[in-house]
Amino acid sequence: MELNVHVCLHSYDMVHYGHSNQLRQAKAMGDYLVVGVHTDEEIAKHKGPPVFTQAERYKMIRATKWVDEIVEGAPYVTTLETLDKYNCDFCVHGDDITLTVDGKDTYDEVKRMGRYRECKRTQGVSTTDLVGRMLLLTKSHHSNVDNADYQLHKDNFGKGPKGHSPWTGVSQFLQTSQKIIQFASGKEPQPGDTIIYVAGAFDLFHIGHVDFLETVHKQAEKPYVIVGLHFDQEVNRYKGKNYPIMNIHERTLSVLACRYVSEVVIGAPYAVGKDLLDHFKVDLVCHGKTEVFSDTDGTDPYAEPKKRGIFRVLDSSNNLTTDVIVQRIIENRLQFEARNQKKEAKEMAVIEWCCCGFTFLIINGRFICVSCK
Repeated sequence: MELNVHVCLHSYDMVHYGHSNQLRQAKAMGDYLVVGVHTDEEIAKHKGPPVFTQAERYKMIRATKWVDEIVEGAPYVTTLETLDKYNCDFCVHGDDITLTVDGKDTYDEVKRMGRYRECKRTQGVSTTDLVGRMLLLTKSHHSNVDNADYQLHKDNFGKGPKGHSPWTGVSQFLQTSQKIIQFASGKEPQPGDTIIYVAGAFDLFHIGHVDFLETVHKQAEKPYVIVGLHFDQEVNRYKGKNYPIMNIHERTLSVLACRYVSEVVIGAPYAVGKDLLDHFKVDLVCHGKTEVFSDTDGTDPYAEPKKRGIFRVLDSSNNLTTDVIVQRIIENRLQFEARNQKKEAKEMAVIEWCCCGFTFLIINGRFICVSCK
């Protein structure tokens, strides 16, 4: 049977569960998913400075479990030549708009030739929003209240000079059981599997986490990796500041999208105790070289696995942390503010402009004037 091959192209800067959901939907449209990732130079030209390097972004996408192959340095404008070069039947993108530096639709050619498909954008997350959360340095992003700090965040990062774009801005992510099912592998441990447990915040899931989990995965011939995610309040207790940047629901999907993870414990206890180890029949407990904070009573949260002789400290040789990412954002604040406002302005220009002065609607990926259609 002939394979249905398709390609998904994006900058994939600050890869989050919204990107993962796009890739999940794209994979469901065919048999083999090729993902094109743009270079730093292309992103800077059309959108502004990327948060992560291209090498980091390539590795993040490779670690996403729905991806079969990636194309490094994919062109920003998708053409039929690009699809044919990689033997792809069609191109997939979200239902938001992607524009070049001069405001043109990057998928115009493949749309006109009928080789374009759309998947639904994941509401409640965007790179713009995450950057704004880091710059705020408050805990307001953990709640639904529309307080002054969060409103300021929306004004700075979700609005451009001409109004509010439907693709750029802040919205509240609402977790559902169906979404977790879609992301989960659904596989249970099999006889002969080595059950490995790791725990942490895994906030702003990034390449440092990926390298660690890949190292964990390599600890056994048949690994079954369980990740315990701490509740937001617990993470804030031991990390302080405005952490976690992403709430427990967002972190759950981010971790489940990783190909090295088999299962996630949502709201795992901080202390890895007897009940947890026995319940999951854990063979090995791993931790990275980052600091281990004491439990609320001052005890070692890994005392029990150490006592059993199943605790192992791993060095992934990657020093990237959530703190480092936040620092990158803070150091380049003005650049990222300008980037977000520029992106918003381009989107609003496309929406508001028409020969008759009316607004465009997007129908089946094409811009249709509400008056002229």
